[in-house]
Amino acid sequence: MRSSWFNKLSMIFGPKPPPSWLILSIISLLALISLLSSLSSNAIDSESRRPVSLIYRNYRRIKEQAAVDYLELRSLSIGGGTRQKELGLCGKERENFVPCHNVSANSLAGLKLDEEFDRHCELLMRAERCLIRPPKEYKIPLRWPSGRDVIWSGNVKITKDQFLSSGSMTKRLMLLEENQIAFHSEDGLIFDGVKDYSRQLAEMIGLGSDTEFPQAGVRTILDINCGFGSFGAHLLSLRIMTVCIAAYEATGSQVQLSLERGLPAMIGNFIARQLPYPSLSYGMVHCAQCGITWDEKDGMFLLEVNRVLKPGGYFVLTSPASRSQGSSSRGKKKTRMNPIEELTQQLCWTLLAQQDETFIWQKTANVDCYASRKQNAIQLCKEGDDGQSYYHPLVPCISGTSSKRWIAIQNRSYGSELSSDEIKVHGKYFEPEEFYQDLQLWRSAVNNYWSLLTPLIFSDHPKRPGDEDPLPPFNMIRNVMDMNANYGGLNAALLEEKKSVWVMNVVPARTINVLPLILDRGFAGAMHDWCEPFPTYPRTYDMLHASGLLSLLTSERCSMIDLFVEMDRILRPEGWVILSDKMGAIEMARTLAAQVRWEARVIDLQNGSDQRLLVCQKPFVKK
Repeated sequence: MRSSWFNKLSMIFGPKPPPSWLILSIISLLALISLLSSLSSNAIDSESRRPVSLIYRNYRRIKEQAAVDYLELRSLSIGGGTRQKELGLCGKERENFVPCHNVSANSLAGLKLDEEFDRHCELLMRAERCLIRPPKEYKIPLRWPSGRDVIWSGNVKITKDQFLSSGSMTKRLMLLEENQIAFHSEDGLIFDGVKDYSRQLAEMIGLGSDTEFPQAGVRTILDINCGFGSFGAHLLSLRIMTVCIAAYEATGSQVQLSLERGLPAMIGNFIARQLPYPSLSYGMVHCAQCGITWDEKDGMFLLEVNRVLKPGGYFVLTSPASRSQGSSSRGKKKTRMNPIEELTQQLCWTLLAQQDETFIWQKTANVDCYASRKQNAIQLCKEGDDGQSYYHPLVPCISGTSSKRWIAIQNRSYGSELSSDEIKVHGKYFEPEEFYQDLQLWRSAVNNYWSLLTPLIFSDHPKRPGDEDPLPPFNMIRNVMDMNANYGGLNAALLEEKKSVWVMNVVPARTINVLPLILDRGFAGAMHDWCEPFPTYPRTYDMLHASGLLSLLTSERCSMIDLFVEMDRILRPEGWVILSDKMGAIEMARTLAAQVRWEARVIDLQNGSDQRLLVCQKPFVKK
């Protein structure tokens, strides 16, 4: 039975043609497929990392072509008995399931020293495939920006008792009211409020206001154990990309709450492995009461901060435990900071400023500093040791010093538009012309995506009388994941169009590593192997987008049905999926979409290529 939005699509794209026309079209299509397959047996090469022509013509008047009807008639002719069955629903115990983070299984495997809380996909047990249901009390999030400050308590796994037992800072940030949690960012973070705290940090590094962070080179911030994201929410309002990372938590998760608010976050920690970011990724690393003992393991955690910090970048450590109260307290504070001070000197960091419980160090931009240290100082990593990082073990050496990206943040371009010289730094992986062509293609694609989705979203969510017309993409889309981000062109085009979304740009682990370019543009991003689950909680993204990913993964060890089950896990109810790929890959994807119960349509772009779109919506399965 067709849903209402399928009927709306029929109105947009036109009714189905008569059966006699369909039979003729199918015969023609089969002949065309046979001809194309003989000419394109080796077509999957460089296309997996950049989109082919995405120039759409007469997009709003596109009619669905014979591919969709061919698939439907083929299924009917074969008979319903051979169709792939829809997957069943998981039990209640898996409502907040995060694969690779099974603490019980990790403990049974003999892991210790907190490593049982780390990510261990190698221990992932292949259980029966099923679709994770939302909690009974789940509700569609409020429209942005209201949804940033008020969320439904039934959408996250935190109980009233857990809220009441949380620290005083948390209570000042949150107000539990019946079935909602309200975040009062004005009242809370640290001691004097989020805005005051942010301005204090800016003044400590010599700026007049936190609005000047981008001009000073601080365009991306990694917020460690971010609480519930209010610091990042404030900075995002200043157009500073702040990504929260926090360890896996079975209940009351910082990452889950941040994503529910529409803020960038992912599961990550400083236990045994590197974060999935390349060296020299962030302009600032921030730790406010993050609970990490930075001088443990011979300073390995600080070495990881140093690895992801750009030259000239800042490490901010705020901890009330180190606040001085009288002479005896000052003495204790001095003793406590001594090991960190010694480590920071070896890392060529300078203690830039200190106010009460807040310390700010600046990483050197002068690579020659490392040669002037003591003879027994921490060694530099060998060239090649700081290549692409995908959960490699922590290394006891200083990374990034031989990289061409060793450029002080103060000398980098302001905004997402990189200079030609900055683009040439990444020339090892692509030609600059490819970069500019990619951006032009995505400018066209973004306009057409929203032309397609906006009528459906508006008609499904009519505005209340008296309300102003909300700007697309309306409230349904805030968190977007680009599963095969290429150069970040989709992200850049969305910014140019002033869409109120942010993008998690994912670079597949076995492709050419363009993640440094994406991060240098000031975007959020991570490396990920799509043969494994993504480190996030269920129902955390409003839209998933992938161009060329299916063709890329067909040559790898990935299970396509497992990929679609994972996509369903991280997609919100009523969320959208847009897949762009070759006709054969899209036909396969449409079958898999039916198995995970998505409502799907194939769109022929009518641009002379065999490129197709598969547009899907995940239904809201209520209990």
